[in-house]
Amino acid sequence: MKIQRIDHVGVIVNDLSAAKEFFLDFGLEVKGEWEMAGDLMGYAVGLNDAKVACVGLGTKDSQTWIELIKFYSPSDEKDVQQTFANTLGIRHIAFSVEDIEAVVSKLKKKGAEIFSEIQQYEESYKLCYVRGPEGIILELAEEIK
Repeated sequence: MKIQRIDHVGVIVNDLSAAKEFFLDFGLEVKGEWEMAGDLMGYAVGLNDAKVACVGLGTKDSQTWIELIKFYSPSDEKDVQQTFANTLGIRHIAFSVEDIEAVVSKLKKKGAEIFSEIQQYEESYKLCYVRGPEGIILELAEEIK
């Protein structure tokens, strides 16, 4: 048995348009958009009457992508729960970027919450954490060469 690659990371959102726009502004591109419903969909995710809309986003040169998923049914009654970097479970998506200062400046102008200023880790990386729509946390890392 061999794992070939990480295919995608699923992110559940309430406002699919806002989340899509955020990641497009960030620099990703749409790889695909689709809707799914029916018995097979419900069986696959373990929910009755599941209906979703999805947007797959990634970089031009990568096979791995982010899949934004909006559940039309069943809906999550609790709405968006704000989490912190130390909350248990999957918490952030890390991106390697060029010119972290420019990326952070662009995201600030778009209203993203920068909750850690750019820090330098030893002589290897500049790092920063950003919160986008619906509490999605991005870790940005620029390799120091």
